[in-house]
Amino acid sequence: MWNGAEYQRRFDSLAESGVDVHGEASFVRAFGPKSVLDAGCGTGRVAIELARHGVEVVGADLDESMLAHARELAPQITWVRSDLAALDLGRTFDVVVMAGNVPLFTSPGTQDALVAGVARHVGGVLVAGFSLNRGYTAEQYDEHCARAGLRLAERFATWDREEFRGGDYAVSVHTI
Repeated sequence: MWNGAEYQRRFDSLAESGVDVHGEASFVRAFGPKSVLDAGCGTGRVAIELARHGVEVVGADLDESMLAHARELAPQITWVRSDLAALDLGRTFDVVVMAGNVPLFTSPGTQDALVAGVARHVGGVLVAGFSLNRGYTAEQYDEHCARAGLRLAERFATWDREEFRGGDYAVSVHTI
């Protein structure tokens, strides 16, 4: 169980020190989406920034503490409490984003179900950024995406679109 307010304070502190904490949102905005599903939204940092730029956003997360903080920060955004593997909003989005190591916060062995759950909402692209040195590889992720009907379009080393040359972090873009 997380403490949403405590989690958010870390990002607020980084922002106050001059760190750009909106790299994920900037990356997603480059696709020009009208709608975004922030899957594993946490306290809503990415979703709120996207909404600030006029994007229709739905945030989904399993942790009620995180969602309570997100609702407090942005009550105008739709926040959904759900296990992402079971998520079924009955619609698709231009972009589905999993920022912040989302696949690594699911129980080991459930990443395939996680990817399938978010993939059913992809109307354009699925973007995910996560560390590759914690037991879940880019190859495993690509395989799970392929099973869900998605193909790898691009992969970067950072949210700033640095070229991926291996390493311990990747931002992957998969399309339908």
